[in-house]
Formats: sequence, C-alpha cells, structure tokens
Amino acid sequence: MITETQVRSIAEEGLSGTDKFVVDVLVKSTNKIMVFIDSESTLTIDDCRTLSRFIEGRFDRETEDFELQVSSPGIDKPLKDIRQYKKHIGRKVEVVTQEDKKITGSLSVINEQGITLSLQAKPKTTAAETPILFTDIKEIKALISFK
Repeated sequence: MITETQVRSIAEEGLSGTDKFVVDVLVKSTNKIMVFIDSESTLTIDDCRTLSRFIEGRFDRETEDFELQVSSPGIDKPLKDIRQYKKHIGRKVEVVTQEDKKITGSLSVINEQGITLSLQAKPKTTAAETPILFTDIKEIKALISFK
C-alpha cells in the first residue's frame, strides 16, 4: 500500500527549488491520494498538474492502482503551515484556541513563538494587539470578505 510518508517525500522532492510546499497528504484505504500544496507567492493549475505528473511517474500503476489529486487546500481550510500564515498578514483570521475560544482579528505579526492579532472593538478606535502562542492555537482560518 502507498503511504502518506512516501507521497509526502516524493511531493517535497518535486517541489524542491520552488516557493511551493506541501501542506498535507492524505491516502485513503481505497488508494485515493490527495496532496494539498501552497505557495509563498502564487499557485496555478499548471503547478498542480506538474506535481501530479511528477508523483505519478514515481509509482507503478501495474503494481498498485491509485487515484491522485493535487490541489491547493482551499481558502475555507485551516492554515497548517507557518508559510501559509505569511500570505495572510493584514487579513482577518479566526483563531480557535485550545480552550475552544474564538478570536477574530487581523493577523499582524508572525514570529517563532506565535502570532499577534490586531483586534478592533469599534471603528475608528485603536486596535489592541493580542499575542497568541502557537501552542495555544487549535485552528486558524482566513476569513473571506466580499466587501
């Protein structure tokens, strides 16, 4: 059976030398392989197609058949890699803490220990800076605004 470790290693090799990176790899018992990638700049369909062909070329379908999907994680998915956080500086995010408390604010700082959110209670007031350690974060999502 194809393992997540094998696929991740191959995908990372295929992305080596680029600003693209593996966010997550899932391998279902039905041999459906899902690879989620992101980029520090832009990610295109061609990037996904290129990586998909690279991964496919490393496995023998005669030995083991599989279905492969390579895509971005999607804007509605939680951020999993610190490199994803950097793309969202200045944007609104929702943090769920380990205690299941939700905090919404603009992502203003990222460092080795955690993040800082700018929280603005009312328009035209000074934003409060709230540091949150990575160890205190259960989940973080970028919020979509259509304004």
